[in-house]
Amino acid sequence: MEGTRVFIGSVIHSRSLNYLEIIDDALVVVRDGRIITLDKADREQEILQSPEAINCEIHRLPHGDFLIPGFIDTHNHAPQWMQRGLGQGMHILDWLDKITFPNEAKFEDPAYAQRVYASCVAGFLRQGITTASYYSSRHAPATKILADECLRQGQRALIGKCNMNRNAPDYYRDESVEASVQETEDCIAHVQSIDPTGELVRYVVTPRFAITCDDELLSLLGSIAKRDNLSIQTHFNEAKQEMKATSQLFPAFKCEADLYEHFGLLNDRSIMAHCCFMSDYELEKFAALDVGVAHCPIANMTVGGGFMTAPIRAFLDKGIKVGLGTDSGGGFSSSILDAMRQALIASNAREVATKGTDEGLSLEELFYMATLGGARVCRFDHKVGNFEIGKEFDALWVSGNVSGVMAPCESEDSTRTVFEKFLMTGDDRNIQKVYVRGVQIK
Repeated sequence: MEGTRVFIGSVIHSRSLNYLEIIDDALVVVRDGRIITLDKADREQEILQSPEAINCEIHRLPHGDFLIPGFIDTHNHAPQWMQRGLGQGMHILDWLDKITFPNEAKFEDPAYAQRVYASCVAGFLRQGITTASYYSSRHAPATKILADECLRQGQRALIGKCNMNRNAPDYYRDESVEASVQETEDCIAHVQSIDPTGELVRYVVTPRFAITCDDELLSLLGSIAKRDNLSIQTHFNEAKQEMKATSQLFPAFKCEADLYEHFGLLNDRSIMAHCCFMSDYELEKFAALDVGVAHCPIANMTVGGGFMTAPIRAFLDKGIKVGLGTDSGGGFSSSILDAMRQALIASNAREVATKGTDEGLSLEELFYMATLGGARVCRFDHKVGNFEIGKEFDALWVSGNVSGVMAPCESEDSTRTVFEKFLMTGDDRNIQKVYVRGVQIK
């Protein structure tokens, strides 16, 4: 079996929102980056005795170790890698003006972009984020560097130049609508040239949000997304201050859902970040259009101007796609594990605030959003998100047997117990190996 790896041990993945499958004695066979077998380990001898098994690699996971799908970050600002933790507690527009725009303006320097993006991609891979939906800065050269770096390091990614031609400092805005569109076209062409089939890297149309884009730019970006069938990402109903400013700039629309739909930016390819305040009308529109939601609980509760608990239960009840986002500089952590924990806290707070109407999230639901749910939001679920036969092997080898802050494993611990300890107390030290398309990259 040329290019074949066999894993024998515990496997955990989501079959659906509420179905977490745990296979204690699993046999996973990966050939040329794809999963060709997911079975019980009692088939081991049958596999290993076949004539094709001469060149296969065999990996046995000890008790306390297990495989899970790679984490998927549905909302991430790559230029904010160096500013994480700064400006916590500030209102969103003040935070942009005082912290974020000055930091992102540094990416005009390609050498700086190269240094930071190399660190950024490596840092997220180290934490088990095998797929990320990245906002770049407004600079086309830096965006191309980010795409190159993701491809070089082997991370699956959506990447978009941040479009913004107004309501930003003179030193950090697109020169004109024409320049913004032309730079976007250049970045699309670059991404398609380095990965023509989109196996790892794809372009995502990225208006920062309506506040920083005028009508003409939004319309042209919507046309580009439709023409090339591209994913779209932006911020949506993130904070009261942002929503008020948007309504003043676009008085013809009763809500942001109508605004983005009008410009061709709200559909089944859309990744709408935050979505903290949703009317019934907008919930119904999201469900009808199959819009994806990037839930960023850390940023929602630390930057923006309030303790904002997005209505995740309402999204899930309506079948709306939901994944988790770290939001990078918008919070205090770049870890999907931390995003899961904060999502749990936020959901418990919302359950109290709604007097039980919005029930708190379960570990099964949190893990689903971090893996298969995120894959659905990013439109990669036909490729990754769980270990279904035929999917590509994006996976994490997690160990509960390493020294760190994770609650120690005991000999009598079940796989479920070790899994819970990892989700609630583990960190990147427990992520021993990271695989993308069957290639070990950590």
